[in-house]
Amino acid sequence: MKAGNGILKGELKVKGGKLVKCSLSVKDGAIEQIKFTGDFFMYPEEKIEELEKMLEGVRVEEITEIFDEFFPKVRIFGASKQDFFDVISIAIKNLKGDN
Repeated sequence: MKAGNGILKGELKVKGGKLVKCSLSVKDGAIEQIKFTGDFFMYPEEKIEELEKMLEGVRVEEITEIFDEFFPKVRIFGASKQDFFDVISIAIKNLKGDN
């Protein structure tokens, strides 16, 4: 879904019924801002904000590299690394009009 202010939104119901959502903006092929929300838990809690900061300025095709560096350092309950990738992909498809 694309919000009127240029913010792209992705939403994914994952195995177990939990929800992972992201809101992001993209400029010149790179993530300008991103925010993750949903029914998942990450430990340590502050790491979700660290991930959001790590993704700012990153080209969409480089997300996997960031995830490979980040996710071994945290524990996630109610979602997976792949779920985070998939929800970003859903939002990006909205940018391209593939939905």
